[in-house]
Amino acid sequence: MTAPDTRRIMCAVLVALLPGVLLQCYWFGLGTLTNLGLAVGFGIAAEFLLLRCRARPVLPAIADGTVVVTCSLIAIALPPGTAWPILLIASVTALGLGKHAYGGTGYNLFNPAMVGYAVVLVSFPAALGWPPATGLEIDAATGPTLLESFKYRSAQTVAEVWQAEAGFGRFGGFGVEWVNLGYLVGGLLLLAWRIIDWRVPVAMLIGMAVIAMLGYDGGSSASLGSPVMHWFSGATMLTAFFIATDPVTCPSSGRGRLLFGALIGTVIMMIRSWGGYPDGVAFAVLLGNAVAPLIDRYIGIVDTQRRLPPDSVG
Repeated sequence: MTAPDTRRIMCAVLVALLPGVLLQCYWFGLGTLTNLGLAVGFGIAAEFLLLRCRARPVLPAIADGTVVVTCSLIAIALPPGTAWPILLIASVTALGLGKHAYGGTGYNLFNPAMVGYAVVLVSFPAALGWPPATGLEIDAATGPTLLESFKYRSAQTVAEVWQAEAGFGRFGGFGVEWVNLGYLVGGLLLLAWRIIDWRVPVAMLIGMAVIAMLGYDGGSSASLGSPVMHWFSGATMLTAFFIATDPVTCPSSGRGRLLFGALIGTVIMMIRSWGGYPDGVAFAVLLGNAVAPLIDRYIGIVDTQRRLPPDSVG
């Protein structure tokens, strides 16, 4: 892929992010814009230093837009108004460990944004609580998200916890459901522009729905929640359309991408239901990235065996 093609795709991704970012700013405050400015600034500075250390051309690598998109995804995934040292660590580790450690753009095994996000999520969990959705209320106190309230609801039924918690909206997290809708709209734009493959987001959402339906018993205290609730809570739509679809870190074949998306959706639901984190999208994506080469190899072997005559297989 040439530099102009990469730049065009990155610009399209940034445009598609706008509906979700604007809704995120409305519901959770303008701290998201602060995150974006700091993360992108730190990312460009880190990219400059890393490229100079590697004696690589600086301007083409920064101008292609990949750094801006990577750091924008980190800024969006983190709570509004995150402390600048955390944004610095996330941006530097995303580019250093997630990208340049593997040779640079196009060679990375893991999604760089999720590498940076996972590092700070594990390192500073207490500092990454989300404020309640109050609509441009920048100084709102940190409170439990829908997924946190639902995960630690004790013996309450779905209906009881839905009525008792202010974090619940009409069918997902209060405010978060609108943010997810914004990223869904942006994702549909990327599909219409043929920037991403439909297989990854569709398979991921179906994988989540299957696990949710298997554990949805009508709303008892043991219920996992409905598929719609999980689709429009947490970082579901952002992950499905903007993170898991990274062509460098997902399988190359169509069937491989279906398996890849379904794996990520399943792991997200397992973490939400039984893991130690309320959401866990970063860990699901990184696990999917790790097995993507194996998926490609397995699909390639199966396809080769199908093309061979029966007496030559084995």
